[in-house]
Amino acid sequence: MAFHDVRFPTRVSLGARGGPERRTEIVVLGSGHEERNSRWADSKRRYNAGYGVKTLDDLHIVIAFFEERRGRLHGFRWKDWTDHRSCAPSETPSALDQAIGVGDGATAAFQLRKTYGSTFAPWTRTIQLPVAGSVLVAVDGMPQDSENFLVSLISGVVTFLPEHVPPAEAPVTAGFQFDVPVRFDTDQLEIDLSEIEAGSIPQIPIVEVRL
Repeated sequence: MAFHDVRFPTRVSLGARGGPERRTEIVVLGSGHEERNSRWADSKRRYNAGYGVKTLDDLHIVIAFFEERRGRLHGFRWKDWTDHRSCAPSETPSALDQAIGVGDGATAAFQLRKTYGSTFAPWTRTIQLPVAGSVLVAVDGMPQDSENFLVSLISGVVTFLPEHVPPAEAPVTAGFQFDVPVRFDTDQLEIDLSEIEAGSIPQIPIVEVRL
């Protein structure tokens, strides 16, 4: 599947509904106890963008975006307004927000990550599609100049230049904004123009993809 490095219209995604989904198998034993097994190591996000369509202009924008993506064929960026930063949505990202590795004096590349939870079973999410210009990095608590490293805006890998490779045992942390890689989960938009002034698209399913 091809990926188009373009973001779904944010004024529409702001009104969308959705969030993370997991796949758990549950077997109920004769005793009434349960055996539970997680089929997915990582969650997958689903959204319905239809709730964000408020005007005919919104309809026009979504239709154009859908046609350019050829329906389900090409992926794109999606801004999840509830979870698009290394910190809480109302806070400003800091270079100390998320641990992304520990230096060994040789390793130059570190994957952006975000950890959820802290006590019982924290889950670490691989972050792809960071927002350009938003990535802040610190080594051993010291913020790094943006000229000291490169960031892939697709893979989310931070690569330090040779003269700035983190030394042994130095914690590497980062703060950032990011998008979710998604695609349309339909090849048809069913448009309702029952109200002349403002049409609606009851269902615009969006699903996260793996790059």
